[in-house]
Amino acid sequence: MGWMFDNVERLIARLRKPADHFEPLTSGDATTALRDTLRPGDVLLVEGKGRISGGIKYLTQSTWSHSALFVGPISDATTGSEPHVLIEANIEDGVVSAPLSKYLHCRTRICRPVGLSEADCEQVCGYAFERIGLGYDFKNIIDLMRYLFPCPLTQRWRRRAIALGSGDANRIICSSLIAQAFEAVRYPVLPKITYIENQSARREVAAIRHSSLYVPRDFDLSPYFMVVKPTLSRSFNYKDMQWADLLRVHAEQAIPTPEIERAIAAVA
Repeated sequence: MGWMFDNVERLIARLRKPADHFEPLTSGDATTALRDTLRPGDVLLVEGKGRISGGIKYLTQSTWSHSALFVGPISDATTGSEPHVLIEANIEDGVVSAPLSKYLHCRTRICRPVGLSEADCEQVCGYAFERIGLGYDFKNIIDLMRYLFPCPLTQRWRRRAIALGSGDANRIICSSLIAQAFEAVRYPVLPKITYIENQSARREVAAIRHSSLYVPRDFDLSPYFMVVKPTLSRSFNYKDMQWADLLRVHAEQAIPTPEIERAIAAVA
């Protein structure tokens, strides 16, 4: 079986090749807003551009194909002069730290755990940091593809699934890493809820889902994580928006200036 997984790993690595005709999505102001908004403990969801990212997005019916944990500057970890502030698990390197600039060209979303104490936040970040150097669990990705693929046989198998992946504690995927970090302090992501009733009350009881079952979208869907939009966290005022049709009207009514001409050309 080992040779088969080696071949699948090589196939997945080839599928990591970025899709063609890719253009940056984030403006300079949005980049600054993202940097200023992120706080330790935040989960950064990423819309990847590789072919395998497209497959993950299709199978999960979600925009998000990757997730990383923002922990703040990590001592002695830099790319050039930029500090590493993210911890993630990726196919090429396993669990590593990374600079924020790695994902500034991608569409992202910030998911923030609500009410997480400072001490627990430090523990969550520390848990992820201690796993730097672990390998990537390719079998977990393969199992997720089988688990999520929309066909009748998989549906029956899916209901019996308790855990996915190799079972090797030294291998992990991105969403499992972050789920485990929050489980370490009993912070819920998407727990399984059951109801217990007695003569006096009806109670909700949460059970932890196995971390190998998590995908990036689960942090977006979780009722315990708040979506934080950088543009709105910086005193957004819709009156300050520059609209193309109004710029053209103003240009027609005034003497054109290089600034106006450049603005019109940029939105044309």
